[in-house]
This record gives sequence, structure tokens and C-alpha cells, in this order.
Amino acid sequence: MSLHEVPVDELLAQPMADGSRPAKPHVEKLWKWLESQPPELLEQAKQDADLLFRRAGITFNVYGDEAGAERLIPFDLIPRVLAAEEWNQLERGLHQRVAALNAFLEDIYNQGGQIIKAGLIPPELIYANSQYRPEVSGIKLPHQVWAHISGIDIVRAGQGEFYVLEDNLRVPSGVSYMIEDRKVMMRLFPDLFARHAVAPVEHYPDLLLEKLRSVAPAGVEDPTVVILTPGVFNSAYFEHAYLAQQMGVELVEGSDLFVSDQRVYAKTTRGPRRIDVIYRRIDDDFLDPLVFRADSALGVPGLVSAFREGRVTICNAIGTGIADDKAVYPYVPEMIRFYLSEEPILSNVPTHLCRRPDDLRYVLDHLPELVVKETHGAGGYGMLIGPTSSKAQIEEFRARLLANPANYIAQPTLALSTCPTMVEEGIAPRHVDLRPFVLSGREIAMVPGGLTRVALKKNSLVVNSSQGGGTKDTWVLHHA
Repeated sequence: MSLHEVPVDELLAQPMADGSRPAKPHVEKLWKWLESQPPELLEQAKQDADLLFRRAGITFNVYGDEAGAERLIPFDLIPRVLAAEEWNQLERGLHQRVAALNAFLEDIYNQGGQIIKAGLIPPELIYANSQYRPEVSGIKLPHQVWAHISGIDIVRAGQGEFYVLEDNLRVPSGVSYMIEDRKVMMRLFPDLFARHAVAPVEHYPDLLLEKLRSVAPAGVEDPTVVILTPGVFNSAYFEHAYLAQQMGVELVEGSDLFVSDQRVYAKTTRGPRRIDVIYRRIDDDFLDPLVFRADSALGVPGLVSAFREGRVTICNAIGTGIADDKAVYPYVPEMIRFYLSEEPILSNVPTHLCRRPDDLRYVLDHLPELVVKETHGAGGYGMLIGPTSSKAQIEEFRARLLANPANYIAQPTLALSTCPTMVEEGIAPRHVDLRPFVLSGREIAMVPGGLTRVALKKNSLVVNSSQGGGTKDTWVLHHA
């Protein structure tokens, strides 16, 4: 099966003999509505949407941008639509994948690395990896959950199959845009929602709070939950404040917390208040200056000690980064087989590990055809997209690969599915991906949908907001 075929259109069926493109059955009503809308009405709606987002303060910072300018993430009015059957398959696959990733984390930190002893994963890939945190080995977590909030990036390629592009288990962001995209669409087009049985996503904050409370330390009846943010200069600060407000919990910075007798407390005007669950939006390195980076002013001295003693739950747990490392990603199907005794429901994208000499030779010979990524990279930075790169860029990346092959993986250039999108020349196909959010506590749960990101530049495959991508509302249609 080839992944390089003509991209699958999310709304339109394959061309017929006369060249026309009928809508897929589950989106026929939406397509007819879209075709009937005057362009000036859609343009006005787009301006109204931008105004609503600005009023809500939905912006993000671009690192390296002059003066840290805040930008509005472009929002596209045409929703990305999934049929109930498609979503059901995705949901089952995501539950399976996150269960296996949590089992893997429990294994390498608490069970002696049975999957490594079985010869399925090379030991150096884990124990010599900067994302492996020996400081938390042996810690017993409520319900053995390490990754409480997982953002799994999904793409559609080939004949329309779903593939997992990457797993985000550290501090995945974007869920606030999923919720606000829906609110704006419902405000602008209430008639559309009256015609379609769209599954709701607005209850995500309630579900998140329920999962966070379910992993409180043993014996805590009424847990106090907080969100720990690095502060207003973080690119996702809007989301931190948004989720705290939606859940009705305090948004705190490291300086608001202290540790006494291996318990974590918040400073309040009424005196110290014990904190039981911390939803942290700070990377491991900055959480505790006594254990990780001594120069960190963002963390809480003594936090790791309280965590190890089981006096506070940190979500996601320290050390989860090893499970979303791009060099570990190719082994997730083996994790599913090893821990769950099941075949993977969702496929990985075929991946070359440049740390392997044979893989490196292949990658060096085929650089113009491949996407090459740093194993620790994020946000669309530090990557090469071979087909759209100049000879000079390819040669520069060749030198990087030769200097540090273990730092890179490579994948084929996928024919990512497209979705009709409003651009300057009208409505045109643009590549999309999907980030559903999987919540793990006593059980695993999800809201039906996720954050659809769209590459607004023609032929671009990079959907990250930091690289000019936008977002769409994601509809899961119940059977009407």
C-alpha cells in the first residue's frame, strides 16, 4: 500500500467519470449548504470570527519573534467532519495506544523494563536518553497512570486510513482552541448545528477535572487541584488561564507554592492551603531546582521529594517524555502487542531510525523524498521536508545527520488528506491533521473530536501554528 497517492479529500468523494466530485454521504448536507453561501457572507463571518477570538484573548506567542508579538491563530470556517463509524475506530485505537504507553512507562520506571529484557527495545534507547528520568524510578502512581493528558497527532493518508504521526505526552497543548472553535461556530452558524447531529466537546474541562481528581493521593477525599504555569510569557499561557477558569481551579506559578514536611502548599491570604494534584504545564527540567536545573525560577524546591513520597500527584508525571520521544515512537506497536496482547488498531507511519547504519544509508540516499525530524523536536522546528527543500538545505541537513545520526528519524512524505478551506483565492483544499485529547485516570475517556490543524499555505504539510498553520472545528456526526 502506497502512502504517496493523491491526497484523500475529507469532504469529497473520488472524482467520477465526468470529473465531478460528489460530497461523501455523511457531509452531503454540509456541502450543499456551503455551495449555497454567497462569498461575501462567508467573508463577513470570517471577520466576525476573528473579532470573537480577539475579544476572548485567544492568541499565542511566537518564540524568537520580535518583541514576543502575540498573534491570532487563523481560524477556518469550514469544519472538518468525521462520521460516527470513523470516530469509533479512532477512539478504540487511541484508547489502546495510550493504555500501552502508560504500561510502558510503568514498566521502565517500576517493573525493571521487561520489554527491554524481552529484546524488543534497545536498552540504550531508553537509559541513555535525556528524557528518561531515573529520579522517579520506583514511584507508585495512582492507577499506574503516568500520562493523564495525551495529545495524539493523527493523519489520514494512503486509501484514507488513519495513521499516528506522533504521541505528545509531556505538556500537550491546543485543547482550548478545540473548545473555542466550537463555541465560535455555534455562535456564527446556529442553523448548521440545528441541521446536523454534532457530538459535543464543550464538556472537556469537566471531564479533565474529573480525571485529575481521580488520581489524587491515597486517602484524600476532596482533592485540591491547581494548574502550574510558567507564566504570562509562555506561548500557551492563554490555554493555562482558560482551563483554570473553565475548571474552577487556581492558576499558580512556582513562586505561589512551597513544600513543607514533603507536602505541597499554596500561599493564600488565609494561610497555606494543601495541594493534592498539580496539572503542570512546565517541562521536567524546570520543575524542581533541587533535582533538575538549579537555575530554574519556574519550579518548586522539594516538589520531586513530595511526588516520590506520594503526597502530591503531578499530571503528566515526571518522566513521561521518554514515551513520546520520536526515536521510541517506532516501537509503540510492539508495546501494544507486548503489554495488551492485541494487534494495533492504528498504524504508525513507516519510520527510519538514523541511529541504525542501514537506515542512515537509506535516508542519506533519499533525502529529497523524505521528512527528517529531530527526535526531541517539536512545533515544526528542526525538520527537513525533502520535496520542498532546496539543494543547499538538503546538503546542510546531510551534514547534521552525519554529525549526529542518533538525533534524527526519517519518514516518507505522506499525501496527507485535505479539507476545503477558505483562502484568498476562494475555497481550496489544504492539508490537515487531527490532535484528539485522551484523558487517563481511573479509566480512559475522550470527548468526540479534537483539534484539527490546517496548513494554510498551498501544498504545505506543516500545520503548526508557529509555522503559519490554522485551526478548524472538528465535527463527529452522530447518526441523525
